[in-house]
Amino acid sequence: MTDAAGAHTIGRWLHDRAVSDPARVAVDDRGVRTDYRALAARVTRLAERLSDAGYGAGQRVATISGNSTDQVVVFFACAQLGIALVPLSWRLTPTELADLIFRTGPDLLLIEDEHAALASAALENIADAPVHAALGVAGVEAEAPAARESAPRRAARDTDPLLVIYTSGSEAAPKGVVLTHENCFWNNLALDRAMPLDGDDVVLAMLPQYHVAAWNVQPLQAWWRGATVVLERGFDPGRVLQLIADRGVTAMMGVPTQYRMLQQHPLWESADLTALNRVVVGGATIPEELVRTWATRGLAFTQGYGLTEAGPNVLHLAADLVAAHPGAVGRPYPGVDVRITDPETGLELQGAATGELWVRGASVFAGYLDDHEATQRAMHGEWLRTGDLVRRDADGIHRVVDRLKDIYVSGGENVAPAEVERAFAAHPLVAECAVVGVPDPVWGERGVAFIVPVGPVSREELRAFAAERLATFKLPSRIEFLDELPRSTIEKVARARLRRMALREEHQDAAH
Repeated sequence: MTDAAGAHTIGRWLHDRAVSDPARVAVDDRGVRTDYRALAARVTRLAERLSDAGYGAGQRVATISGNSTDQVVVFFACAQLGIALVPLSWRLTPTELADLIFRTGPDLLLIEDEHAALASAALENIADAPVHAALGVAGVEAEAPAARESAPRRAARDTDPLLVIYTSGSEAAPKGVVLTHENCFWNNLALDRAMPLDGDDVVLAMLPQYHVAAWNVQPLQAWWRGATVVLERGFDPGRVLQLIADRGVTAMMGVPTQYRMLQQHPLWESADLTALNRVVVGGATIPEELVRTWATRGLAFTQGYGLTEAGPNVLHLAADLVAAHPGAVGRPYPGVDVRITDPETGLELQGAATGELWVRGASVFAGYLDDHEATQRAMHGEWLRTGDLVRRDADGIHRVVDRLKDIYVSGGENVAPAEVERAFAAHPLVAECAVVGVPDPVWGERGVAFIVPVGPVSREELRAFAAERLATFKLPSRIEFLDELPRSTIEKVARARLRRMALREEHQDAAH
């Protein structure tokens, strides 16, 4: 492939569809339907305004927005110009958001009206705030503020960054994962070969657009194929069931927590789900009980496994195999190479084996934003080290055994214990803190914080203190006090012992 040709740039997808299927609905945003012709026209106008204002290839545009057509317009305009879109989480506190804005260094920050107060509070914490404007037709689409530094005008290239998605690693600070046009092209090609869509499909996108899956698990594939994407801003089980029926949704992707909440809703038994035929689950393995319950409605899950750094799609288990392989995450997507590696020696393990999963392929990220050292730690040559311990059986089907890193996943959101620990440790009456994830039947996992206090302090005071510094989903569900933290060595906290302690306390509570 040649870099200059832009053979795999994503911006051209929308315009190709506007030519071949202009009247098809591209986006259904809370009942407002935009066809491919109208969407492409908005994108072209915004791209022209951004270019005239000095924005172009190699720059970054950050957004603070819920799922919206406006953000889709910005995405494709950036894709056309070779600009990286950096969608930031509106679930963060102003302090957390300010840190991400500062580290991103966007050339332009676009803000949805609903999140204007959050953005304003975050910008107050930044000495040299970036150029910013309102999102949408009355904002940046009407007039783009002038760039501080003009970028050269040129067409987008395959190797240009397309998306920067922040993800929590085993370290305290989230890292920006850089995905290029090539990465997203090959990721969606692999997805389409494994789970094809066509122009008649209706995709429900209910994951927030600051997640990689909100772009690279079905929505971009749908726009490539000329299908319709129904954008949902939040997750209300009753509304989602109604949307599936009213819009004739054929495909959707969610995390186990969401699927559990859907089946527990009073409308579950009567909801019209007849159009739905492709139900993808990610973020964690789907529990057997959910598989059985959804099967009573004639629906089977396709299990997926991935990580943002891989684009994200790595492994999948076809719907007809999920029931026969409970807890498994499947085989590699087409074009994705995986290997099982001995965590101690780094040697590849053949056949049925247990070890760290490594990934290689054209969809593997270009690196962490402005962090060469973190990128080097994540890679071994051309292989991405996932940090996940997996077991591969004789048939080549994989299942995740444990994490080599300390991250836990709560309701589909990655939580880095070090970040939570740092928030608690800032309290003057906290000497030490360690946070571990434990299984939870609703959220998949939830955090338990172990605190070594230096004086009298209540759980309520600590929770309120941490809530000022952390998003709600990062707050531990329980706080336990210890005289000292158990350690396996002088340097390292014995997290496995803390997990056992947390589970033991939970079982004792349940017994009472």
